[in-house]
Amino acid sequence: MEHPDRAAPGATESPPLTVYVDDWRQRATIRDREDRWSHLLADNQVELHALAAQLGIPRRGYQRHRRSAALNHYDLPESFRLKAIELGARPVTWREMGRLTREWRRAGVPPDRPGPP
Repeated sequence: MEHPDRAAPGATESPPLTVYVDDWRQRATIRDREDRWSHLLADNQVELHALAAQLGIPRRGYQRHRRSAALNHYDLPESFRLKAIELGARPVTWREMGRLTREWRRAGVPPDRPGPP
């Protein structure tokens, strides 16, 4: 009997997509909310938006970076950061996040297509 978690022989698996949340925790006030803020990024924008939606973050919270699509992100207050981790986001240090985004930029992350807010 074939194990359900294993790929069939000869099948190729695509690399797992991951959403990351850093430990930046910068104190700031955004829209009258004073908190410690971190960043939610992903190696796939569809997955990033899906997790943001699960957290209840409106699409207007998505920040497109002017220099590189690899830096597009959502800002997260601390309570949302913890919830993102519960939902499967991988916690990383802000230094690790910097390394990841450099790798994505070198790999030529395609520009994000403008979509509805």
